Amino acid sequence: MPNIKPVSDLRNYTEVLRDIAVGEPVFLTKNGRGRYVILDIEEYERTEAALKLMGELAKGESSAQEKGWTDLAEVEKMLGVANG
Repeated sequence: MPNIKPVSDLRNYTEVLRDIAVGEPVFLTKNGRGRYVILDIEEYERTEAALKLMGELAKGESSAQEKGWTDLAEVEKMLGVANG
């Protein structure tokens, strides 16, 4: 169940911060609407890494569609991997 609190609860921020854990962000509302999210730094860094990876994968997909795919044998040759 999501942990939702009004932004005014930040007046007692230590209690709000106590409720934050990896995988359990605190959602803050302003005037009854979702406005902010407080995340544990570990979860934030994991999310940023996933977004960066997704961006790089999208670039690779786009490049492959424009320039064509490289087959496994050619990749192994470029990496110097012996066929085995």
